[in-house]
Amino acid sequence: MAGRGRGLGIAALVVGLLGVVLAGGAWLYGRGAYGTGTLSSSSMEPTYHRGDRIVWERVDGSEVRRGDVVMLSMPGRYGSSGVVMQRVIGVGGDRVACCTTAGTEVRITVNGRPVTEPYVEEGDADGVNRPYDVKVPEGRLFLLGDHRSNARDSRFFASDHDGTVPVDAVRGRVTDGRRGPALLGTGLLAGGALVLVGGGLGIGFLVVRRRAAAVPSVAWPVRQR
Repeated sequence: MAGRGRGLGIAALVVGLLGVVLAGGAWLYGRGAYGTGTLSSSSMEPTYHRGDRIVWERVDGSEVRRGDVVMLSMPGRYGSSGVVMQRVIGVGGDRVACCTTAGTEVRITVNGRPVTEPYVEEGDADGVNRPYDVKVPEGRLFLLGDHRSNARDSRFFASDHDGTVPVDAVRGRVTDGRRGPALLGTGLLAGGALVLVGGGLGIGFLVVRRRAAAVPSVAWPVRQR
């Protein structure tokens, strides 16, 4: 009985600690690697809608590429300390211009080539009839919303570096992939399950211990001669 009780106690301690380490590690890593938020505008429709829950991976702005959807923070421009979602159209060295006609479609051009943008609202690549021709400086990005007629983006800040933003304003890149967050969620769930199992083993240890303490010792009869 005593040996069994010690085994349960050791198992409870080991399993419980493992669960705490696993869940705590997943939580800390996820907090550092990902950010989350709720979209409060329609500037990225139809790709993302107001009220959508957004997950982004924290990356350096120098890592983003054309077509990426990024979260950025520019309180001086947008009047808020929160993050803003926009799509990268041009990176350092690119020339972005609006607009040209390709067939029957109006398109923006990047380095003289019309860009196909299946993500823009109603196929409207222009949106506000505001022509521009921007050479993106190194270390900066030219950003647009997907809903071109309802997005306050690089087009409206021409007096500030032609509307471009510094790469260090980027806080993360929106990810539609679920693998990373799913793995983190699995880690949290598995860690929590191990903590519960450890707690169950701990209860078992206490029960065995109490039963052992409740059993009276029996003196063996001694035969007298």
